[in-house]
Amino acid sequence: MTGRFARIRDLGLPWLTAGIDGVFAGYAYAGPFRMRAGYGWLVEDSVYVEPDHQGRGVGAALLNALITRCEAMDLRQMVAVIGDAENTGSIRLHERCGFTHAGAFRAAGWKLDGWRDVIFMQRALGAGDGEPPTGDGLPFIGA
Repeated sequence: MTGRFARIRDLGLPWLTAGIDGVFAGYAYAGPFRMRAGYGWLVEDSVYVEPDHQGRGVGAALLNALITRCEAMDLRQMVAVIGDAENTGSIRLHERCGFTHAGAFRAAGWKLDGWRDVIFMQRALGAGDGEPPTGDGLPFIGA
C-alpha cells in the first residue's frame, strides 16, 4: 500500500480517507487506468469502506469527493473495475454516483477459492468527451 500511495501521490492524483468519530472508516483514490499517454485523461477509482462502517454513506461521500477532485484536474472519464460480479454493494454505490455498466470479463480473476467475473463501469467527468482535453493529461514518464 505504501508503494501504491507513493505512485498515486507522484502522479498528483487524489487519495482520500474518511473517519467517523475519530475512527478510520475508509479510503478512496484515483489511479491511472493504463500507463500510456493516450489514456492520460482516464482514471480508475478504488473505494474501500471498513465493514463496520458500510451502509452509512461513507463510500458515497468518498466517491463523490473523488469525482469532484478528478473533475477539477480536467480528467474526463472514470472507470470502476469491480473484481466480483457478486459485489452488489460496490455496483450499487457506483450506479448511485452516476456510473453505468460498460462490460464484463468472465472468470477473469481467482478470488476466495473461485473464478470471479470482473465488472466494468464508467462515468464521464466534467466535459467528458464533449470537447478535446486540455493540457497533457497524467504525467506518464516514458509513455
